[in-house]
Amino acid sequence: MKHIVLFAACVAAIAGSFASEAKTAHNPTYSVTAHLALGGTGGWDYPSIDREHHHLFLSRSDHVEIVDLRTGKDVGTLDATNGVHGIAVAAPLNRGYASNGRGNSVSEFDLVTLKRLRDIAITGQNPDAILFEPGTQHVFTFNGRSNDISVIDPVAGTQIGSIALQGNPEFAVADGKGHIFVNIESSGDLAEIDAKAMTVLQTWHLDNCEEPSGLAMDIEHARLFSVCGNQRMVVTDANDGRQVASVAIGDGPDGVAFDPARKLAFSANGQSGNLTIVHEDDPEHFSVVQTLATQTGARTITIDPDSHKLYLPTALFLPKAEGEKRAKMKPDSFTVLSIGS
Repeated sequence: MKHIVLFAACVAAIAGSFASEAKTAHNPTYSVTAHLALGGTGGWDYPSIDREHHHLFLSRSDHVEIVDLRTGKDVGTLDATNGVHGIAVAAPLNRGYASNGRGNSVSEFDLVTLKRLRDIAITGQNPDAILFEPGTQHVFTFNGRSNDISVIDPVAGTQIGSIALQGNPEFAVADGKGHIFVNIESSGDLAEIDAKAMTVLQTWHLDNCEEPSGLAMDIEHARLFSVCGNQRMVVTDANDGRQVASVAIGDGPDGVAFDPARKLAFSANGQSGNLTIVHEDDPEHFSVVQTLATQTGARTITIDPDSHKLYLPTALFLPKAEGEKRAKMKPDSFTVLSIGS
């Protein structure tokens, strides 16, 4: 998440292969392969995948770019998504929802035709993270400027509630059992939400975790993975908020993904340009099994659990000019990186 920068995007696709005979079966070796150019203008935030239709959704500042994962080709664009941060896939409704950070709205589109259906206004300011909660079948946006959550009924196409938070929300996940968890970046906390009652149930402090951003979950074992600005991945028990583990990761993480089949958590570290791969040895113990070089700026991530592939948007940086606070990006730089054994 963080701030969107206006420059050309690049997606790094990272996938797993079976390990060599010297490695155990649950620790595949990961490597970056393959390149595919998309180019175009606009920054990026976090990507999402529609598993059924094999589509990758890329937030690109003022539009959503859609890629067919079977061909690697650009197959559509959702325009006029002002300041888009993320895309929620509501498979039971055959709908997708984009959070428009500068428009204080959500754009609804058809997952088959990829056509816009309508825009839904919300009271929250700067909607960032967005998710579809399957139990209520409601869409939740996590609003960075107003420090709250907007709840949308997709059938009615209107906001039906708002949940106040004690700080700036970042990424969120749902457990499929009526609970939502969200990182509170400004206070280093993790909040648990009752999706049906639209209330905050618990707020837990994350020890030794500065500015938690990306969040993923092992639903089977009720483990939450928060990646933190001080190069830590904090693992929390979703049942009681107990901190289970703290694992060293790279610099500048903004996204994390979890592969339930392989029991692996992946931290996308944009400043250090690498991917920290953490194995869940058991629900109480976690170990780094690989640090994979990716690319500077590759800070957000999504996973296709069917193919075990991971996708990280980024772009190439130009040399920083004298007096510049932030390096500019090289136009039309895009690559898709895949894995081989």
